[in-house]
Amino acid sequence: MYRKQFIGTVGLSLGGALMPFSRYSEFSSVKETEFKLSLSQWALHRAIFGNSKDDYNEWQRLLHSDPDKLWQGNLHPLDFPKKAKELGFNAVEYVNSLIFGHAKDKKFLNELKSRTNSEGITNVLIMVDEEGYIGHPDSKERTKAIENHYKWMEASAHLGCSFMRVNAFSMGKAEEQKKLAAEGLRRLAEKAKEFNLYVLIENHGGMSSNADWLVETIKLADNELLGTVVDFDNFTFSEDFIWGDGDIYNRYIGVEKLMPFAKSVSAKTHAFDVQGFETTIDYTRMMKIVKESGFNDYICVEYEGSRLTEVEGILATKALIEKTYSQT
Repeated sequence: MYRKQFIGTVGLSLGGALMPFSRYSEFSSVKETEFKLSLSQWALHRAIFGNSKDDYNEWQRLLHSDPDKLWQGNLHPLDFPKKAKELGFNAVEYVNSLIFGHAKDKKFLNELKSRTNSEGITNVLIMVDEEGYIGHPDSKERTKAIENHYKWMEASAHLGCSFMRVNAFSMGKAEEQKKLAAEGLRRLAEKAKEFNLYVLIENHGGMSSNADWLVETIKLADNELLGTVVDFDNFTFSEDFIWGDGDIYNRYIGVEKLMPFAKSVSAKTHAFDVQGFETTIDYTRMMKIVKESGFNDYICVEYEGSRLTEVEGILATKALIEKTYSQT
């Protein structure tokens, strides 16, 4: 999958200019005790899925019928902890679609846990998608979606995670969605108590990408086990859940409003300039918001661009966080 391996002083092609890897090494000036970094499994989804996601309809069909057939890349999901360690991380965050058929597979989960233990890796959370709308207007569909999440709670607890990330998806007018999503979140949080887990909601499309709506929904759900995964990039919102379409919420104001509830931060990147800065997100400003909020949990690295390989993008993002955090 990868164009080049990061050995010695491998160069990174950024926006058509060559940035030596040594420059990224210079970014790493922050003491490890100042903040904690984790690696999102989604940052390596192409290495795991290969080209299987190119046909989304077929990908969805296989996800719910024979998900292991989606592993068409050169990285097996069980090797993710080792890869994370090689890239300089001591913590990871999983995505359920990358291990979809294995929520109840104790053999698989035990092997994954064994490998994280052997690598000295902390399992932070599992991100849960593709299990239905927990705020669905139909009560039966809503209950089905909520109960679909229970197996991932059990898997999260089995792996030693402290958190599970969910989506606050619903349908209808924003106010009605708020009530329905709050009910679903409350029920999930009540169940999560059995597993000593926090249920975290990400600004992840639909109305959840409106920070005001999400804060109000969490307050309405009113459970101390609810929190947020704060994503730097997902701030396009609409009542109709259509990716990339809708109104845009100011990302910096949004992050500032969501940080008081944050248990995880998703530091997403797409592209870099020749100096290694993200081209659309002011990371110095973002790190200042995170730092001033008093946040002391994991900042999760997630590169989603296409100009770099996944490994290059991960290392560039890691270096950028380290540099900008130290400047705030």
